[in-house]
Parts: sequence; C-alpha cells; structure tokens
Amino acid sequence: RGTRGSSSPTRARLEPLCCCEYIDRTGEKNHLVACFCDCEDLDEGCERWLTCKSLSPGTLERIADTILDRFRIPWLKGAIKINITLLPPLVLLPVFLHVAALHFLLALVILTSLPVVVLWYYYLTHRRKGRTLFFLSLGLFSLGYMYYVFLREVVPRGHVGYTQVVILTCGLILMLVALSQAKRDPGYLASQMSNDKSPCQGSNGLPNRKVLGSSNGLHGAAVSGIASCHAKNDDAKGYSRMLAEGLDKAKEDWCTKCQLIRPPRAGHCRLCGICVRRLDHHCVWINNCVGERNHRAFILALSLFLLTSIYGITLTLDTICRGQNMFIALFYCPETYADYSSALSFTCVWYCVIVTAGMGYILLIQLLNISYNVTEREARLALREDTGRRLLGGIVVDTGKYNRGFLYNWGQFLTLGSPTPQRSAEDIV
Repeated sequence: RGTRGSSSPTRARLEPLCCCEYIDRTGEKNHLVACFCDCEDLDEGCERWLTCKSLSPGTLERIADTILDRFRIPWLKGAIKINITLLPPLVLLPVFLHVAALHFLLALVILTSLPVVVLWYYYLTHRRKGRTLFFLSLGLFSLGYMYYVFLREVVPRGHVGYTQVVILTCGLILMLVALSQAKRDPGYLASQMSNDKSPCQGSNGLPNRKVLGSSNGLHGAAVSGIASCHAKNDDAKGYSRMLAEGLDKAKEDWCTKCQLIRPPRAGHCRLCGICVRRLDHHCVWINNCVGERNHRAFILALSLFLLTSIYGITLTLDTICRGQNMFIALFYCPETYADYSSALSFTCVWYCVIVTAGMGYILLIQLLNISYNVTEREARLALREDTGRRLLGGIVVDTGKYNRGFLYNWGQFLTLGSPTPQRSAEDIV
C-alpha cells in the first residue's frame, strides 16, 4: 500500500514534492509506486466480474478517472499527468505502416481501415462532447514520422538534392509556426459569472444581477441598450417597438451557459464550454476553436500543409518510381515491393495522399465559406432552420445575411481581429 501524506489536502499542496510524488484528484499526496494500490472501485469491479455480478452505476467511470489521474511520469517538481489519448498514434501508426509495407494486400486493408477507424473515433468523441488530444497527436506525429521516413529511406538514394530537402524542411517549419498561431486564443468571450463557477455551470439558465447590473436581468440588459434612443424619440409607439425588438434580439443572443449577451456571429462551443467571437467550428485536429482571432492562421496552416505534403509526395514518387509520371506512379509503380525500403516509402506516400485529400477537402470548404462570408456554425444553423440555400452541389450554404460579394467578403476575412474604429454616440444616432 502506498504512503499518503498525513496532513490535510491544503498542507499537502504546500509541501515540496519529489520527482515521483504528486497531488491526486482528491487533493492528497501520492506516489507513483502506489499507482496500483488503494483503488476500491477497481477491487470491487474485479470481484463482481469474478462472481458474475453486474457493476454498480458509475463504477467504470470512476475506475477510468482513477487510471487517468495516476498515469504520470516523474518530473522535477512532482510527477506530471500524461493524457492517455496522446499515446495510441505514437505506437499504432508506425506499426500499421510497417505491417502494410510487407505486402500489397496488407497495405490495401490497413490504409482503407485507418480512415474508417479515425472517423469512428471522431464521431464517438463528438457524440460524447469530449475533448481529446488523439487527433492533434496523430497529426503532429504523422508529420514527424513522414519526415523521418523521407530523410532515412528517400534522401539516401541520391535523387533528392540539398535544396529540395531545405525547401521541404522550411515548408514544414512554416506550417508548424502557423499551427502554433492557430492554437492561440480564437477570441474567447470572458464569462462574467463568479469565479467559483465554470462557464458551463449556469444552473438555471437565467441572468444574475451581477452579470447585467440590473435586477431585471435580461430585460435590463436590453433596456440599457435602447434607453439612449428613448431620449431622442418621443414617439411612444416607436419606443415600444424598439424595446420589443431589442428584447427579442437580446433573447436570441443570450448565452445561458456563459451568462452574457453574445456579439453578432459569436457562438458557444460545447466542447470548450465558452463563447467565441465569430465562431466557425471546433477543430479536433488542433484541439481548439476556430474563431475571429485564429481563423486566418488556421487557413494558412492548412495551405502550407497541402503545399508541403504535395511537394514531399512528388519527391518521393520521383525517387522510388524513376521516369514515371507522378499520377501514374501513384497507382502503378513496378517492383515497389521488391525491397522493403521502397515498399515503406510507397506506403507512406499513400498515407500522405489520404491525409492530404482529407485536409484538402476541409480547406476547399473553408475557402468557399469565406467567399460567401458564412461560417460552419452559421451554415449548420441555416440548414437546421431551413433559412439557407445550398450552392455548388450542396458543399456550401449561403445564408445571404453577411454576403456582400467576393472581394468584400475576402477583404473582411483578411482583416479579422483588427481593431475597428470607434464611433461617437452622435454618429450612431
């Protein structure tokens, strides 16, 4: 049985930790040696399984939480927790690619199954509304491993020059820089709830007085935005109409989770649990929302990935299938499986083609949405409410609400996040 700190949880946090100690989810000091000890839920589950009894509700969830909390590695100021969803790509991807390189039929089965498994896991996590680092880990490790195979198996053949390696490396570095920018704040709206509540803990969905500064809650927020117009307009009917419209608009933009009135085009991300300015979608590949502040970096990262990937695929096919057209070599490259090095390189090429095709489709949808000045969230809402029209074979939805022409739409996108000039109250009136 592991040794636990005898002090209170508060004191345990203040005491210095060795490299193998940590503060567990109950607030007590624990040790990595005791990772398999003191787990009543696991003992109960094993006992019920051996006696063929059903588990009590919530037992599996508690066991999973305990395992995830104890999955740590030693560190300088205490053991740090490792997200277990990071590990499957690091282990399975090299194994699958090396097995696929053994025979053509194995490559066909594995490369066909991989996208199906990834899509299944995506829909599984999406339905459970859970965040995962699996896709980010898969994407980053795929980049690193493909680059490693290129340097080890393709470059030594002598058909790839130093300049070409430098160009490919620079493209990879620029893409990672753009990806780091896309991982930053997408434009989160600060929740005005008290600090002891998370943005998703709005229990009754009603505004509080602290949020809006009015005992009338949402009604007070709408009235405060219209009161200035009442001083300029003595017509009671006009004021009543404006008040009604203001209340309807406030109700439409009110977020019951974050307890705030969202600005135009903002939306609440159910995975991040917070509202985002001009929310486009939550991207699992970067494990972050795409919004007003990082949308341009997201498009740049996708574009650089496509260019770098296509360039790497071209160099590899030109090396292992000498003298053949790239498109022909992709489907017919004789003697590819004659040696293991060529088979592994060719398998990695097809893996890159599958990933590039998927990312290319995402980029195409994004470029079309920008051209029509519509976000993914607005397109889904328009289809749900039957207020938009499908264009270009249904791959884009035009809501008609913000579309001002191709050039204007792109000009607005390229200036996203830029400070807007402030207008005085006299100019607005």
